[in-house]
Amino acid sequence: MARSFQLVDVFGQADFSGNPLAVVAAAEDLDSEAMQRITRWLNLSETSFLLPPTDPAADYRVRIFTLEREMPFAGHPTLGTCHAWLKAGGRPKHPARIVQQCGAGLVPIRRDDDRLAFAAPPLIRSGPVDEADLDEAVALLGIERGAVVDAQWADNGPGWLALMLDSAEGVLALAPARAHPKRIDVGVVGPHAGGGEAAYEIRAFFSDQHGAVIEDPVTGSLNASIAQWLYASGRVDGPYVAAQGTRLGCTGRVFLDRDASGEIWVGGRTRTLFSGTMEV
Repeated sequence: MARSFQLVDVFGQADFSGNPLAVVAAAEDLDSEAMQRITRWLNLSETSFLLPPTDPAADYRVRIFTLEREMPFAGHPTLGTCHAWLKAGGRPKHPARIVQQCGAGLVPIRRDDDRLAFAAPPLIRSGPVDEADLDEAVALLGIERGAVVDAQWADNGPGWLALMLDSAEGVLALAPARAHPKRIDVGVVGPHAGGGEAAYEIRAFFSDQHGAVIEDPVTGSLNASIAQWLYASGRVDGPYVAAQGTRLGCTGRVFLDRDASGEIWVGGRTRTLFSGTMEV
C-alpha cells in the first residue's frame, strides 16, 4: 500500500537546524510491530504515525515511536505531526485550535503566526529528586553536586529528571559519559545573561536501548516540563525563549508562555523539508 510521508524540521530557526521527525500518514493497517520496525529503519529519534481519531473531540490521532519503544507523548512529534496533518489538508473542527489524540490523552495545539504551540500536558511525576537519583545524574554529567542549583522530577511521559545549573555556560560545558548501564533521561537548564535572544539554555541526554548516551537536538517535552517548573517556582513570569542543540550545531528555539488561565504553551517553527510516498 502506498502512503505519504513527510520529514519535518521542528523548532529550527533555519532549515536543517532543529529536530527532524518522520510522519507516516494513513497508518491504520500498521500494527505496533510494523511501526517499531519502520522507526528503527528510518533511524530518527522519533517517527509518528497518523491515524483517524477515536475520540470525537480530537482532530486526528497519533502514535509516537522512538527507536526503542512507543511513547505516550513527546513534544517535537506533537508539533511535527500537527504540521504534517495540516499540510496534507487536515481541517480542524475549531479554527482557533487543533486537538491531537495520543497516548497521554488530548493535547490542544494553537497556531501562532509562523509557529505551532502545544499546551504542556500534566506531569506524571514531579517534586524533589532523591539522593541516589541525583548522584546518578551528576555522575552521568561528570559534574560535582555543588554545581546543581536545584533539581526536580519533570516527567510528562519520557521520564525526565531536570537539573538546574547557575549559567548557560555551565550547561554548554557539559561533557557527559558516553554510556550508562541503565535507562536514564536527564535534562539540564541554565540561564543566559540578560539581554540576549534566549533566556535559558537547555540540553537533554538519554540512554538508548544499547546503553549509549545520546543528546537530543531539541526537546519539546523537556521544555514543557521545565517551563512548568520555572513558572511554578517564580523564576519566570512572562514569555521567554529557550535555546537548545547549540553543542550539536543546531539552532533550536523554543517559545514558551503562560496564558491568562495559567496554561503553559510550548511553541516552535515547523517546516516540511522532504516528502514522498512509502511503498509498504
